[in-house]
Amino acid sequence: MSFRSKKSLILGGGGFIGSHLCEALIRNKSDVGIIDNFSTGSKKLLPSQVKIYNLDISSPAVKKIFRKEKPDFVFHLAGPINLRRGINDPLFEDGFNVIKGFKKILDYSQTSKIRKLIFASSGGAIYENAKILPTPENYIAHPLSFYGQANLILERLLEEYYRIYKLNFIILRLSNVYGPRQWENGVIPSFINRIKEGKPPIIYGDGQTTRDFIFIEDVIRAFLISVKSREIGIFNVGSSKEITLDNVVKRISRILRKNIKPKYYPKKNEITRSLLDCTRIKRQLGWKPRVDFNEGLKKTINWYLNTQNKK
Repeated sequence: MSFRSKKSLILGGGGFIGSHLCEALIRNKSDVGIIDNFSTGSKKLLPSQVKIYNLDISSPAVKKIFRKEKPDFVFHLAGPINLRRGINDPLFEDGFNVIKGFKKILDYSQTSKIRKLIFASSGGAIYENAKILPTPENYIAHPLSFYGQANLILERLLEEYYRIYKLNFIILRLSNVYGPRQWENGVIPSFINRIKEGKPPIIYGDGQTTRDFIFIEDVIRAFLISVKSREIGIFNVGSSKEITLDNVVKRISRILRKNIKPKYYPKKNEITRSLLDCTRIKRQLGWKPRVDFNEGLKKTINWYLNTQNKK
């Protein structure tokens, strides 16, 4: 697959998923620019060929960047992540700014006549406490969290811009993405680091909470296929395999050759079970996960071990 002479602009491109996407696009001969305020992530993760605009996506300067770059493809990874915080957290309100900023991005994309916008949404948050597992895209979503509701609003805005302006789009509802470079407060990185250090990993609840973990390499392939495809719409991206947190701890412990039991704390107000139905993306885009969970864990653990050794 090649994007020769094509320009890609990634909003929120300095983080975990964004840095991997930058590398993949560059390998495919795309001219890549990113807009990121680096509140998370790091410039050190990015290839030298990437053009970096260090600012918030809600900045008025973003309009000028669209005019200057004239992107063919826009990847929106800058979701309302701060809405996962408590309502008294000073950064909580910033999550609502993302909604306002998203509409501006759609305006800039429409006037710039981009070829397609790919939006990274949250499969877990959209389908909170779903009654159907695995959960398909046509499930009537009614997320309970502000984060899930905000993602749904952004999706609806994008669908409306397609209806009115024919702004081509694909929404990827991602399950629980893991892999090298993931922020260390993520579930799998936190387990790896604590077990590696001989400390008990912390689980909130009884350990039977489940997640649908998908490796970063498979997620990046979904983005690339979305660009190439002529399809429009919403697609789940997951492994379609349900794994308990207890099971995750056991697998990591086995790989690290440790025998450490988790420490359990009272359950938080989080999703108990999460599992995505990925039939649609397999059928319409020809995508399916390739990386087995154990293989992905080994790659992730090796990255953390090598990173720590270099410090």
